[in-house]
Order: sequence, then structure tokens, then C-alpha cells
Amino acid sequence: MVETLAAPGSLARGIPLPVPRGPLSADLVALLPAEPGSPVPQAPTAIDPFGDDLQLALHTCYELHYQGFREVDPEWEWDSGLLGLRRDLERRFSDALRAEVPGGHDVAAELERLLTAPAAGGTPAWLRDEGTWEQAREYFVQRSIYHHKEADPVAWVIPRLRGRAKAALVAVEFDEFGGGHGDRIHARLYADLLRGAGLADSYLHYLDVVPAPMLTLVDMMSLFGLHRSLRGALVGHFAAVEISSSPASRVMVEALQRFSAHADCVRFYAEHVTADAVHEQVVRRDVLADLLAREPELAESVVFGIQATELLETRCTEAMLGCWRVGDSSLRPEAG
Repeated sequence: MVETLAAPGSLARGIPLPVPRGPLSADLVALLPAEPGSPVPQAPTAIDPFGDDLQLALHTCYELHYQGFREVDPEWEWDSGLLGLRRDLERRFSDALRAEVPGGHDVAAELERLLTAPAAGGTPAWLRDEGTWEQAREYFVQRSIYHHKEADPVAWVIPRLRGRAKAALVAVEFDEFGGGHGDRIHARLYADLLRGAGLADSYLHYLDVVPAPMLTLVDMMSLFGLHRSLRGALVGHFAAVEISSSPASRVMVEALQRFSAHADCVRFYAEHVTADAVHEQVVRRDVLADLLAREPELAESVVFGIQATELLETRCTEAMLGCWRVGDSSLRPEAG
């Protein structure tokens, strides 16, 4: 029998709904197969803004703006009740982020601090110096939910920029999306990396085993991308990523060479050593400089984006290394 292709907007598209991690995410996962307009649950008064339950619920709301879920009507994306829940979760998350960072308005000082930071350490250095191949594979799994979306949230800021800032950011995004070549899209290169490491390469395949710290980092990108009022924070996040990516990728290349890893694993990080060294200059000199010349009032938001990115990346690193140092896995147990 010839397989029938699903029509555009079909409920067969997308990924499976995630395994719940608490009462709120359980209520949301139970709700979404129903008709849009069905009553939406409210978040508990006391819920950890950085915890698994809130972050998975927020990630589930956000995924409706990306690839969606199987058996979930695409009309849920703009359901007013669900948007109300999402906004409540976003406020709690955003308030918690702001409470954890020092803030400020000195973008130049933040960039100088990033540029003069010591050579990359953290997880890449651990993997290079004393980690195991199995820990490297766990790292790939954790980062997969980030790299499957890597440049997508940033694309939402394009219509919110003007002039040189817009043109320069589009130039960087053009590279992230493969320079017009589908097989060179960075998300595709990461899928190749996963396959080269003997892992599943499909979109968000490992969502259920990735713990809250990494989920929180990805949710932050979606938060910044979806809100015009946070366009400065999104550009600040992007600058922080591009400045730190090249040295960290260089260390990862050294780690993967120590493991004699598959060429596709090395290729992903080698690509970022060179590309992101250029990107960080473009983001600093063209995107940020022009944005702040046009809208100097966004300086505080840019600083927030830089600091929030560092905060959540540090939490991811500490969580992974804390597990590995005592011989434990950094991943959540497999469902079932």
C-alpha cells in the first residue's frame, strides 16, 4: 500500500508530546490533544521557576511556535487561554532571571569581560583533560535540544532591527543556516555529529532525558526571541554566545581528537572555531554598535541578555560536572 502523505497542518506532523515532570506539565500534556479553546490549567502558586515542571511546561508552549507536536491541533499556537498560561510562566521565569543577575547598563564593560575571559574551561576542558567518551556522548545529548534550534530564536529578532544591525545579523544567520546549502545548516551538522557518535539525530529526540538546567537555557532563547520588548536581551545573548563559542569549540576539537571521534563530530566544532571567530566581531561591531546607536535605551536589556546567558550556561556546566565528578550520569532516567 502506498503511504499517504499528511496534509499541511496535519496533526500527524511534529514530535511526540513530552513525558510530564510534575503536576503542571502533566495537566498541559493531557490538555493539548483536546480541541483548542478547552479550559487551560493554572500554574501553582508555589513552583520553582528554574525547575523541571515549569520549564517543561514553558518549553511545551514554546514548541507550538517551532515544529509542533503530533496529535496537537496547530491552532493551539495562538489559543488565548494557553497564551495566558505561557505569559504567567514567562513572568515568573523572567523575574527569577533578573533576581539572579547583577544587571547594569555598561555594555562595553560586559563585552570586555567576555573578551578577556580565560581560555575556555568548564565542560569542554573537562572532556579534553579527564572526561570519558560516554560523558562526551551525554554532552552531545544535552546540547542537542539547543543545537536543533540554535539559530531559530535569533531569526525572530530580524524584523525588529533596522539598518546595519539588521543587515549584519542576517549575514551571521545566513552562515548559521548553511549559506544557502541545506547540508551545511549548523543544526544539520549537529545532527551529523549525533549520528557520528552513534546517537539518534532526529529533532528533539532526547528531550525527555535532558534535565532542567539545559531546558532552561533553551527556554530563555525562546523567551527573548518571541518578545519584541526583549530584542536587546536577544542580541546580548547572541553576542555572548558568539564571543564564547570559538575558544570553547577549539577545546572541544582537542577533546574529540583525544577520543578519536568520528569526523562528523569534529567537523561540527571545527566549523565553529573559524565561523564564530568572525561572527563575534560582526555581532559586536555591526549589530550591537548600530542597535545601541539607534536605541541607546536598550543597553540594560543587552546587559541582561549577556548576564542571563552566562548564568544559565554556568548552571548547565555545574550540573553536568557535579554528576560526572561522582561517577553519575548527567541525564534524567529514561521514561518507563
